This record gives sequence, C-alpha cells and structure tokens, in this order.
Amino acid sequence: MSRLHAHARWAIATLALPALALAAPITRDELTALCVNAEDQAQCGRFVEARQLPRLSRIVERAGDELRVSLAPFGLTIFRDTVKVTGATSYAVWDYLENLDTLVLFTTDGDRSGFLLLQRRGGEEYRVPSEPVIAPDERHFATADFCAKGCDNRVAVWRIEHNGVRKESTWAPPTPWSDVSVTWRNADTIALEYSRPDDAQPRTLLRRLGDPSWQSVSTK
Repeated sequence: MSRLHAHARWAIATLALPALALAAPITRDELTALCVNAEDQAQCGRFVEARQLPRLSRIVERAGDELRVSLAPFGLTIFRDTVKVTGATSYAVWDYLENLDTLVLFTTDGDRSGFLLLQRRGGEEYRVPSEPVIAPDERHFATADFCAKGCDNRVAVWRIEHNGVRKESTWAPPTPWSDVSVTWRNADTIALEYSRPDDAQPRTLLRRLGDPSWQSVSTK
C-alpha cells in the first residue's frame, strides 16, 4: 500500500496578516475523486495541493517547480521539484495544522513517498513515513507505515509542539498487515483498520496508548 494516504493504494503569513481561510484534511472520498485520473503519486499530490492552495495563499505559493513557504515572524523556505537519474523528487501542499502553525507536505523521491512537516516558527523540518493523523489533544499524531518492502510495518505515536516533533512510541502487529489506516477514537485510543492475507473484509483493532505492548522510543 502506498504511503500517499492511509486509504489510497498508490494514490504563510507573518503575525501581522489577517486570519486565513484554513485548509482541511483531505478525506478518503475527496482523495479518490481528486486522484482517479492521476498518472502517479506526484501528480496526485499536485491535485491535492490545487485544492488546498487557495485557502493558504497568504503563507504558501506555487511558482512552477518551486513551492515557497513564508516563515514566522519572517523568512522564506523554498522546496524545488527536481528530476534526477534515480527519479523525480516532488513536494506538494497536503494540509495545514493551524494551532501548531505547521504545514504538511506530501513528498516523492522516485517510487518512494512520504510526508514532511514544516514548522513555520523556526523553519524546522521533520519527515514522517505516512500521513500524520492528529489526535484530539492536537499535541500528538499517529502514523501507520505498512507496505510490502521498505516500510517499518509499525504504528507510531508522535508528540508535536511549536518547537519540535519527536516519536514517543511504536507498536507492531504479530502477523503481516496491509492496507492499514489509523483514526483516533479519543485522546487515549486509536483504531486501526487493516487486512491480513486472504481477508475478504478489513478488520478493526482498538489500541489504547497505555497498553504495555507499545514500545517507548528513547530520546537519547
């Protein structure tokens, strides 16, 4: 399963600026409709970006192969799409986390994809393997990194603040999973939808964050 979206198989202003018409997370149905005719992951990302950019025009601008993001209180970060012998690299706006002033970008590098978090206050960048799903407390998010090759095949919970992002814990299923998506039932529980080999229908597992099967990630 591609990292483009948990449900898809492959598929900035300074402090003085007025309030933004904010972007909203792309839903499963919206992603399917936007990318049904996309040729590849990079083009799908651009289709999503085209949906999000009008609401974020004060902080991010597309100029050809360049994506220009204004930092707060001042500064500029530029992401450039490039073509190399090993494949193309691309960046596309995916979402904006208003309370954390963090832009979420979808990235591709050859046939691999992922997500990048850009915190506008300071310009720090953090790469994560799949779409970050924000918790109700808006201080944590979850990722589900599952695929046949090149993935960790783990669910991870991260802590995000205005001054940084760090992975707090991970959990791995005892048997191979595919088509994994994650949602938050509440601040302490996530729901994992997944399939096992030969499953006719997806399954759902609830996992409390306090469960001892989670492995803490050292910050040393």
